[in-house]
Amino acid sequence: MASKQSTVDFLTDQIAGAGSIRYRKMFGEYALYCDEKVIALVCDDKLFVKPTDAGRTIVGPGNDAPPYPGAKPYLLISEDYWDDREWMTNVIQETASELPLPKPKKKKS
Repeated sequence: MASKQSTVDFLTDQIAGAGSIRYRKMFGEYALYCDEKVIALVCDDKLFVKPTDAGRTIVGPGNDAPPYPGAKPYLLISEDYWDDREWMTNVIQETASELPLPKPKKKKS
């Protein structure tokens, strides 16, 4: 089942204070970016944040789940937290702070 655009719009609005937020649609699902770092996936209308030590400290243990079959576990953020803009922003900021910048793409010659 593909994620709804309205879900992605809501989530990006909730975390807008974390930095430069954008999303990219991929195969009916979405990747969320913060300051050009992929920080989360929205799959089946569920939010999966990349696992980091800081993110685990905020989210707590026992919240790991794969966003799609065969994927490594991410931090599954319960919808119970989605309305808490401050909490959501904090999770995204702390996660982004631990992730490296993406490697520059090689130019085709």
